Order: sequence, then structure tokens, then C-alpha cells
Amino acid sequence: MEKLLVFGHQNPDTDAITSAISFAHYLNESGVEAEAVAFEGPSEETAFALNHFNWEAPRVVNTVSNEVSAVALVDHNEFQQSATDITNVEIKYVIDHHRISNFETANPLYYRSEPVGCTNTVIYKMYQEKGIEIPAQIAGLMLSAIISDTLLFKSPTCTPEDVAVAKELAAIADVDVAEYGMDMLKAGTNLDSKSSEELLDLDAKSFPMGDKSVRIGQVNTVDIQDVLKRQEELVSLMTAENAAENYDLFVLMITNIVESDSTLLVVGNGADKAETAFNVTFENQTAFLEGVVSRKKQIVPQLTEAYTK
Repeated sequence: MEKLLVFGHQNPDTDAITSAISFAHYLNESGVEAEAVAFEGPSEETAFALNHFNWEAPRVVNTVSNEVSAVALVDHNEFQQSATDITNVEIKYVIDHHRISNFETANPLYYRSEPVGCTNTVIYKMYQEKGIEIPAQIAGLMLSAIISDTLLFKSPTCTPEDVAVAKELAAIADVDVAEYGMDMLKAGTNLDSKSSEELLDLDAKSFPMGDKSVRIGQVNTVDIQDVLKRQEELVSLMTAENAAENYDLFVLMITNIVESDSTLLVVGNGADKAETAFNVTFENQTAFLEGVVSRKKQIVPQLTEAYTK
């Protein structure tokens, strides 16, 4: 069988990159040649995990159809979040934990998506079901993804399965979950070295909502005001991106990982939809959302409902 490329979504976060690594290893151990790749280099949080467990970052690619005819998707399924030439290759596998939207294939495939906090929780179960041993380094990377996606188990997306799997992976990797997890999360909040353009693109995804297109980015920090001091520049850039990419609304979710709250910065014609979705009034294009940390569970469903009513 021809080699498969395994990759997560564009603007890859820790789960996208490490699930590509862990699932590619799973496939190779199962007799399917596979290589983990990514569309960008790792963020500071992901780089911290890769360095800690002495693992090389996946090779960065721009397109995939020039290399292979078949691929495996992890941590996403929506085509607008995937390779720009995704329609030119056959999708053999999808391993995910998100909603299913804007997705279809011509041929049958292996599709596994579960309502858990992290793709690597699903992949861990696949390792166990097939009796494949998880190397300590990969276990550490899988644990890092669970910590990242669940904000050290504080996110409402976190399930008992995520917590149980994290404990098993921590034992294999021989790390203290709480100590390592906080060090890793804090590594991802070092924003001073990043431009405003980089902040907006750091962890951003596009979502179709009704007949509209909504861009939602998320930035983790320990001080929301540290991000909002750039508000004027961020708004200008978000306005330009809306015009260039035909987004109806751009939402930047600024999340305090210590307090487990977020402030939304919105730019576009759909601010009224956001007000309806979250029962808030935006002042100076911002609104504070207490206890909101999950884009997947606390932002996207609510906005989608507001747009499709």
C-alpha cells in the first residue's frame, strides 16, 4: 500500500500535531506505512512538549496531492480546515472529536469520532484495543494534547475518559500531570514575541454557519488585558481579513487559563448574533464570558444556533 500522510487541521494546535504523530505510529505498527506532517510549525506550547519528550516536529507541507493519493485526517474533518487540495486525494481514515460538517467522500473509509475532550483520548483507546504498546515519548505527547485541549481538565469538554487516559499516559511517560501540565500551558502563553498577525492565526478555524462564514480564533494567556492592549491593531487586522476572506464575523476568544474565563473580541456584521448567542452586550467590541474556555463546546454550538434560527 502507498504511504499515507497523516495530518491535523490548519493552524495546528498541540492535539493536531501530536495526534498526527501518535496515529501515524499506530498505523505503522499496524502494517500501514504512514508519515505525520503538518501545515505549519509547532506553537510554543507544542514545541515545549516536543522538546520535553525529545521528539522531532512533523515535516511541514503546503499540499498533499503532489506526494500521495490517500491521507488520514486527525483532529478535524471539515474540508475548509484541512489541506487546500483535500478534494484531490482519497481520505482513508478520520480520527476526531469535533462536530461533523462539510464532509463527504466517494469511497468508504474508517471514521471514528467520539465526544471526548481530545483526539488522543480516542487514539489511546485504539492502541489498547489492538494491543499496541505506546512508547514513553509518544505517551508524553498524547498526554500533552489532553492537557492542552482540556486546559488541565478544567474545560467543559473534559470527560472522565480524558482524565483516566491522561493518568495512564502519565504513568507511561513518567511525568507528574499537574506540574508538567502547568509548565506546558504557561509556555503557550508567552505572547510578547508574537505579532498581532501571529496571534490571530495562532489557533484559528473557519466555520460555516447557515449561509455565513465565521472565523474563530483563540489565544490562551494569564492576563487578558495583555492581549487587549493590542485591540486597535487586532481590530484593524480582523477587519482586513474579513474583507479578504469573505468572513461575515471574526471572533477572537481570549482565554485566561488560570481563571478559566474568556473575553470575546468581535469584528464584522454578526455582532448581534454573538450577543444573542451568549446573552451579552458588546461594549467597545468586547464582552466577558465567565467560565467559558472551550471554543468547541461553549462558542461554536451557540453561534451556530444563533445563525441558523
